[in-house]
Amino acid sequence: MYLNVHSYFSLRYGTLSPEKLVKKAVELGIQTLALTDINTVSGIFKFVQLCRAAGIRPVAGVEFRNRHQLAYVCIARNLDGFAEINRFLSDHLLAKTDFPLRAPDFQQVYVIYPLENGNHLTDLGSHEFVGVPAAPSSNRWRHGRKWEPQQTVLLQPMTYVEKAGFSLHRLLRAIDHNCLLSKLADHETILENEYFRSPADLEAVFRDWPEVIRNTQNLLANCTFEFDFSTPKNRKFYTPSKQDDLNLLRKLADEGLRDRYGSDHAEARRRVDGELKIIEDLSFSSYFLITWDIIRYAHSRGYHHVGRGSGANSIVAYCMKITDVDPIALDLYFERFINPGRTSPPDFDIDFSWDERDEIIDYIFKMYGRHHVCLVANYVTFQDRAAYRELGKVFGLPKAEIDELVANPQAARPNEYTKYIFKYARELEKFPNYLGIHAGGILISETPLYQYTALELPPKGFPICQFDMHIAEDIGFAKWDILSQRGLGHIKEAVDWVRKNRQIHIDIHRIQDFVRDEKVRRQLQSHETMGCFYIESPAMRQLIWKLQCADYLTLVAASSVIRPGVASSGMMSEYIRRHHNPVNYVPVHPKMQELMKETYGVMIYQEDVIKVAHHFAGLTLAEADLLRRAMSGKYRGKDQFASIEGRFFENCKAMGYPDDVAREVWRQIQSFGGYSFSKAHSASFAVESYQSLFLKTYFPLEFMVAVINNFGGFYGTEFYVNEARRWGAQIEAPDIQQSEYLTRIEGQVIWLGFIHIKSLEKNVIQELIVQRKQQNFTSLEDFTRRVPAGLEQLIILIRTGVFRSLGDYTKKELLWHAHALVNNYAHHEGVTDLFELEQAQLALPPLWQEAIEDSYDEMELLGFPLLTPFGLLADAVQGIAARQLPMHEGQMVTLTGYLITSKRITTRTGKPMVFGYFLDVENNYFDTTHFPQSLEKYPYRGAGMYLIEGKVVVEFGFPSIEVRKMEKLPFKPDPRLEGITQRIEFKKLRHNQQFLE
Repeated sequence: MYLNVHSYFSLRYGTLSPEKLVKKAVELGIQTLALTDINTVSGIFKFVQLCRAAGIRPVAGVEFRNRHQLAYVCIARNLDGFAEINRFLSDHLLAKTDFPLRAPDFQQVYVIYPLENGNHLTDLGSHEFVGVPAAPSSNRWRHGRKWEPQQTVLLQPMTYVEKAGFSLHRLLRAIDHNCLLSKLADHETILENEYFRSPADLEAVFRDWPEVIRNTQNLLANCTFEFDFSTPKNRKFYTPSKQDDLNLLRKLADEGLRDRYGSDHAEARRRVDGELKIIEDLSFSSYFLITWDIIRYAHSRGYHHVGRGSGANSIVAYCMKITDVDPIALDLYFERFINPGRTSPPDFDIDFSWDERDEIIDYIFKMYGRHHVCLVANYVTFQDRAAYRELGKVFGLPKAEIDELVANPQAARPNEYTKYIFKYARELEKFPNYLGIHAGGILISETPLYQYTALELPPKGFPICQFDMHIAEDIGFAKWDILSQRGLGHIKEAVDWVRKNRQIHIDIHRIQDFVRDEKVRRQLQSHETMGCFYIESPAMRQLIWKLQCADYLTLVAASSVIRPGVASSGMMSEYIRRHHNPVNYVPVHPKMQELMKETYGVMIYQEDVIKVAHHFAGLTLAEADLLRRAMSGKYRGKDQFASIEGRFFENCKAMGYPDDVAREVWRQIQSFGGYSFSKAHSASFAVESYQSLFLKTYFPLEFMVAVINNFGGFYGTEFYVNEARRWGAQIEAPDIQQSEYLTRIEGQVIWLGFIHIKSLEKNVIQELIVQRKQQNFTSLEDFTRRVPAGLEQLIILIRTGVFRSLGDYTKKELLWHAHALVNNYAHHEGVTDLFELEQAQLALPPLWQEAIEDSYDEMELLGFPLLTPFGLLADAVQGIAARQLPMHEGQMVTLTGYLITSKRITTRTGKPMVFGYFLDVENNYFDTTHFPQSLEKYPYRGAGMYLIEGKVVVEFGFPSIEVRKMEKLPFKPDPRLEGITQRIEFKKLRHNQQFLE
């Protein structure tokens, strides 16, 4: 009888999670239930799993709506019918067109029209029905109907349970329409009788027309959803057959084995053969080969990649050059990636440059078929206090109050609405708000994806499915994560610049050579890492300094130790101490030392969770992996997790561990939270760090140009420009004859790109470059004749110094010429003068200009001065230099520093404190710590120069300053403002004189 049930996947409409929906069905004794969410099948597979566990027969369907107008409800008779529904739904969602008012001629789908639509239909097919609601007013269907009695079924929507559910529905509808609750139209909400009703209640409504109930029950009895969750759903073969896949995979692995290890490496041979056996047994050959094909295509286009994640545990992946992480050297285990006991399929994480990823995805769609490929969705929920903001708007709170409520709900001022906001925000927090896109997940299916999902087309341009990665795993998909990052972008571009500027070709995948290179080792040890992927932040630079990190394995550990889970537990500090004195410590238990000898008994990798849970606490490998996934935020089964936690402590007691030891080990596991890395993941990050390090060591200027052009580092452009200067570059402002859209390098000279000039329009830049390619500009007049730039754009170019190579003119002289030229010259785009006219010569009085004016222009238009900012100080630089800090350990010192960045955190007492990062007059970096008491008295006052006084603290050789006092220093006055002030004063004086006259 339940043909029209909504879950909260009817976005901003439904009020019931699939769990609550099935729980209510069990309470009411319902035996068959159809889920028909609005224009989506997002909840179907979770619903089916829950129904099967509860002994309920699930039925799948969709309610088709054009905005608020119900067209019909479709019920799948079987899996083929489900595919029909998905294909029809996809066709309209992808094309963004309305559904027709008459459903297509489905073969395995029942179509139910609402009563108001059914009255107009005279030719219902055998698969079509008219649905009547369970309301007294629906009795009119019996009189004047145009369809047969056997084609009448019960269509009673079920959207909420109790009265509060109806209120929640109305709030969701107001959120969806972005309107006040009081302004929500009645037709935009359900009727109050659309609650979850019992079978007895529904039968009582139709006691005089039992055929309606009988027809409904017969329809449901003819529907099944016999879905097999256990079989893999990925594309079965890369080649035409399984055997061909195995042969090709072995051929590639063997070739790579010889290339990576030589022909007589027994351990590598053993591992390759062992992995190939598991890959064959679990039918993962095509998964490896498709990944290899994607990377092969990328390399054919000249694109770089990094293979990371748990896939880097595989020696077969290493031999196929899917990854550059040597699992033998790092003692990585394939079972972390694929093993028969894993509760979920594995996936490869493949990183490409941010500007190349879309082309790779496009290749995958074209290569494997648009009906067989999709991006994975994710549900963006109302979490992170989004519910407070949305409910605040619905209740009409002023923006200031909403901001206050979101920032600190506990401190919100009480009023007549806040009690309702708090009540419903708790319920809404886990509700899906809208369908988003997973960071990189892609599915490649053996059968058309309509067997499993409808497809939608987000603004990104590639179709997405209607379920998330968890459901994809549940139904048998192993996904590919095709990710993007700017770190790879600057590595690729740096390699290109080295080839152009130095005529040197670099094989950037020679990682084994890089990790053994002495100059690279010294570069790492000296913590000169600005611009280098993952190791450039102040916190990472500090860690490298404290560890005296000079090798690959230590950097791999550092990549994981830096994560908040390890750091917040206190284990980062403990790891550093044990690294410097590996024999002088007492492990929490000898077994922990045995399991994690490499990391001095400290858990720093996700694999350590598996080791400890299995070998220390006696959990099975499957349970240990489930625990690992839960700790990394990839599992949502709270009940099962609680069961594993209980078993952990039971086993520890049975194995004779003291309670305090068991609790401490569990605390260390918990401290990982969602932040720990797998060892293979850390190793992959370290590979990319070494690629950056190699480039910065041997080709620092080309490397910094690439970092500048990719706009994705930890710091602002100013500090990468300064870093290039530190390494010997001559920095030039954008120039009319030399600069391109992006920054470029020629020899030792770096020409900043036009892109850095604020408020300069892109079309002006493009036309400038086009015209210059035809012929160099000869004068400002020549430029204004050929490039249609208005006076405002021309002034920006002049003040930036773009025309400095066209003659010995000051900016002020050029500004005079610009006004004369633009006011007296009519631009006709695309039309050149027939004859080149002689340039007018304007006689100008001497125009005074100070050199410091250029720096102020640059700060305004580029965002930073090209000369050292210390030259702008009103007074002389005070204090010692950063290089002298270690000599003053424990002493009070004074420094002058230029603020690079700062990080604000909250202490355990709820007070703010800040870590600062500064540049000194000698172009060296130093770090500061501002505890709450100091920060309250001497807060940061924005970008600029500061006089800092504090105590020098040295920890493991790393010096920093505990700030006691800090003062922002003034710059020299801006000479440009003096003229403006004089003109304003003159106008005031003239106005007063006129008033007196």
